[in-house]
Amino acid sequence: MYRRTWKMNILPNFFEPVFYLLSIGIGVGAYISEMGGTSYIAFLAPGLVCVAAMNGASFEVTYNIFVRLTFEKAYDAMLTTPVEPDDILAGETLWAVTRACIYGGCFFFVLALFGLTPFPGALLALFVIPLTGLLFAAIGITFSLHIANIDLFSFYFTLFLTPLFLFSDIFFPIEERLPEAWLWLAELLPLLHPVRLARAAFRGEISLVIVWDLAYSVLLALSLLALARRGVRRRLTN
Repeated sequence: MYRRTWKMNILPNFFEPVFYLLSIGIGVGAYISEMGGTSYIAFLAPGLVCVAAMNGASFEVTYNIFVRLTFEKAYDAMLTTPVEPDDILAGETLWAVTRACIYGGCFFFVLALFGLTPFPGALLALFVIPLTGLLFAAIGITFSLHIANIDLFSFYFTLFLTPLFLFSDIFFPIEERLPEAWLWLAELLPLLHPVRLARAAFRGEISLVIVWDLAYSVLLALSLLALARRGVRRRLTN
């Protein structure tokens, strides 16, 4: 199905970070000598890779899952076969991660064309893309399984994903601009951790923060998938 619809699906969401890279990185970057010890467009690049992956996973596990679950009753039809609710959850999660890899990988290729991927260190950021997809697949699936109205997705995108996009170390170093108390709060933001991992890969940096970012991303994703597992069993077997 995706082979038939990929052009309509990939273009809007894939080009969003590309437009940000061009308009802010090149436009605003012309007035900023450097950010975080590098050019502004190079500072933006690793964070926008994670944004592309986040978008790829998020759009798949929100509206698409809700429509299949509530309106199309596609999962009910699947359950008439040997497929189990756990299989459906696994399939949706893997497909969301796949889409995240498509979006993030294509955007990484665009960055490479701009000369913004310092090799070979930046290649490690390719491993951050599926991790970002897994994390936001888990978040989106859990949310989708626990809402009753499709209109609530406007809150998810506007009041959750948008603040993450703005305050997750993508456009400015939060440790330089936020008070210490807010920095502790920022550590709860799920997008912050993949962004720091990607930026560390681009810069070839190794620190203990990487261990925390990896642990946070993996543990949160697994915890939410466990919650989603209970949710999908409840919604599909009652």
